[in-house]
Amino acid sequence: MGRRTPLLEAHRELGARIVEFAGWDMPVSYTGALEEHGAVRTRCGLFDVSHMGEIELRGPDAGALCQELTVNDVGRLGDGDGQYSVLCNEAGGVLDDLVVFRRATDRFLLVVNAANTADDLAWITGRAQDQVDVYDASDETALLALQGPEAERALRTLTALDLTAMRPFTVREGAVAGVRALVSRTGYTGEDGFELFVSAAEARTIWDAVLAAVRRRGGLPCGLAARDTLRLEAGLPLCGTDMDEGTTPLEAGISWVVKLRKASFVGRDALVRQAGGGVARRLVGLQLEEPGIPRHGCAVWRDGTRVGTVTSGTKSPTLGTFIGMAYVDAGSTSPGTAVAVEIRDRRLPAHVVERPFYRRGAAGASHATA
Repeated sequence: MGRRTPLLEAHRELGARIVEFAGWDMPVSYTGALEEHGAVRTRCGLFDVSHMGEIELRGPDAGALCQELTVNDVGRLGDGDGQYSVLCNEAGGVLDDLVVFRRATDRFLLVVNAANTADDLAWITGRAQDQVDVYDASDETALLALQGPEAERALRTLTALDLTAMRPFTVREGAVAGVRALVSRTGYTGEDGFELFVSAAEARTIWDAVLAAVRRRGGLPCGLAARDTLRLEAGLPLCGTDMDEGTTPLEAGISWVVKLRKASFVGRDALVRQAGGGVARRLVGLQLEEPGIPRHGCAVWRDGTRVGTVTSGTKSPTLGTFIGMAYVDAGSTSPGTAVAVEIRDRRLPAHVVERPFYRRGAAGASHATA
């Protein structure tokens, strides 16, 4: 039995199928992954992501510590701003990806992955300066993710916050359904949406209220299975699956987040060398030309030579195609490159495609937006 979020009983009452994920008992689905996936693409869905970690940095040097430990430029953030970033080791390997929010000049909130929270906390604490207090707020914080084209309309009925004025990767504090909450315009699905940070003690109250608003918009509660297919369609890498300490952000296809112009950060020297010499491999999107699920570890071939390895894959519920992500040699990364994916001793034809696979409002995906 794994750790429990404050909402486990609510999930059981809704008939969710519970599985262990990253050491937590989590809902994998309620009515079915395909239906939940479709709800997020066409209406809205509500996820319990309270297993995620929340680490607060407080003190005069909190910003400097964030700048030293993360690859993005924290100096660009104003109060209430956030950014996607990565923690790297000295070799430039990915320890974790995270979202950094600046609450004030001396207060930052880091949202990290559940499986890495303890290691991240130790890593950050070990490098904290005397004037930075590192506080693990994970156990006392519940986190809900409301995602989909109807998300703003659903949430607007529960709060006086000006949601329309909120830009992506901003955070505001206010009451939601009478509960004090921190609301960010972020998510992990490729859709518009919000994440709500609330006290664990208030989690059930706000879950019930937000879920009722979601149902009024035709939405559903959603589990980890839909979350995974949604993020894969959006081409978003999963730490521990699509990137880890053995891969760098440049190899993982998220070089845009690495600000080498910063004078110093952990891993910078290694990343400067790699950027100068060029990556030997890179994470790319693959689309199969025959039915088959490209699973983690499947070999990728080109002209009879193995050129890479699949990290994750699925049948896209939105697009109806079989997609995956894989690390392939630098010479095989161009979109349109013909390759083959080895699945159960068969090499199925495929080709390299740009990520994301799905874009809101793009041709072929218009049926999934509002």
